[in-house]
Amino acid sequence: MSEGGEGRPGIGRVEAFSDGVIAIIVTIMVLELHAPELPGLDKLLHLWPVFLAYLLSFAYVGIYWANHHRLFSHATRVTNLLIWLNLGLLFTLSLIPFTAAYLGEQHFSRDATLVYLASMVLPGVFYVPLQGEIRRTGVHGTEAETYHRQTSRKGVAAVMIYLAGAPLSFISPWLGIAAAALVAFLWCLPKSPFDALFGE
Repeated sequence: MSEGGEGRPGIGRVEAFSDGVIAIIVTIMVLELHAPELPGLDKLLHLWPVFLAYLLSFAYVGIYWANHHRLFSHATRVTNLLIWLNLGLLFTLSLIPFTAAYLGEQHFSRDATLVYLASMVLPGVFYVPLQGEIRRTGVHGTEAETYHRQTSRKGVAAVMIYLAGAPLSFISPWLGIAAAALVAFLWCLPKSPFDALFGE
């Protein structure tokens, strides 16, 4: 593929493929919610770790889907690098159903929490350079630059919080889970506290 790459039709194909993969990822997570075989609400309540892990992971994947959608609205052409970085992102996101199931089945043990936090960090390894590629080859202008600057701040903050959650998990796994929940909350905010700190 030439450096010029494909135009908006190619971007649409990449987005459609990505949406399909993410939909499958969410479906796989739902399939991990096995109903108890024995009757009684108490048996259902025993599944709270699995459901909590699913809830947190659904939010995480949903946030990535929303950000992926917004990011690709700034893309204007498909390059080889964009394709491979996007595939890397989808691969790391596809690991979430496994780590979420492991976290729930292990009742948020320390080791399971560490594995889960690692799976939270991995997508950023591909998302950050993917955003950089779209920033380089995509839409330019004040609005686009503001978007890239603000989301980049959130991305860096998210990685730092996840990394802080790892040592905190040795104190209590719930501190590591709290770090993951804090990242989800941060991305749900319309504006990051870092925007006010560093300015627009």
